Amino acid sequence: MLTQKRISVLYFIKLIKNDLLTIGIYAMTIGTLDHYGFLKQIQIPLALAAFVGTTISLLLAFRTSQSYERWWEARVVWGAIVNDSRTLIRQLKQFLPKSDEAKWFLVSYAERQSIWCYTLADSLRKVPFSPKVAEYFEKNNLESANRPNLLLDIHSNDLALMSELFSINPNKQVQVDSTIARLCDSMGKCERIKNTIFPRSYSVLIHFLIYVLMTILPFGLEDKSVFVEILLTFLVPVLFIMIERTAIFMQDPFENLPTDTPMTTLSMTIERNIMEMAGARPPVQPQQPDTYYIM
Repeated sequence: MLTQKRISVLYFIKLIKNDLLTIGIYAMTIGTLDHYGFLKQIQIPLALAAFVGTTISLLLAFRTSQSYERWWEARVVWGAIVNDSRTLIRQLKQFLPKSDEAKWFLVSYAERQSIWCYTLADSLRKVPFSPKVAEYFEKNNLESANRPNLLLDIHSNDLALMSELFSINPNKQVQVDSTIARLCDSMGKCERIKNTIFPRSYSVLIHFLIYVLMTILPFGLEDKSVFVEILLTFLVPVLFIMIERTAIFMQDPFENLPTDTPMTTLSMTIERNIMEMAGARPPVQPQQPDTYYIM
């Protein structure tokens, strides 16, 4: 997730460098020929360029709104995961008796829940599992095509076992089970966002219209200054390109990019909180890198 400390302009320019180069070459070539060369005879009403620009604006407004909605939903879901993780350990801490065996179950739950957060983050980003996750699964001899779901199953199995061992009140058992169900629901929401692709045709249409605007814009501008004509021919399409690319970044919040939901940072926060609640030593948190984003 981008932070307010510093935003890398160079990073953003690199992402649109091909468009910048194409638009820049077109603006300088056509702007010069339209001012001094044979293209000076071509005249296209500026109202047509204004119409195309208005159409692009409406399409981009919808696109940006929908993209931000997906990005914000992802952040809300992970906010719920933070709260439900703390609630899960708090409920177990209150409902279990004060004994060494119950303490073992509590710490085991806290460790497994923190690993669940890291596992879900890695699964959504489709990157190799972190050493912490790989070590946990290897140590406990666990494997599954859907590792986060497997860990929730173990949560439920241990809850049934603890209910028999410690004679937990059925009402209390239902409360803990409801918290696990909410975690499963959050996992499903994340998977839905990840697997629902924004229509590619919509992006192609917007990009095509931006280049149409770039093509006709210099022929509708006044020819009093070649510099102003080149600048406007370059600047207007580039602004639309930047807005479009920003929307593309936000529409996929689990792609291991600087604009992602900071799942790793949230997972570290969850791990630190719930291990402390369970009475175990919180892990040493690595220092955040001095970058313009957190993951």
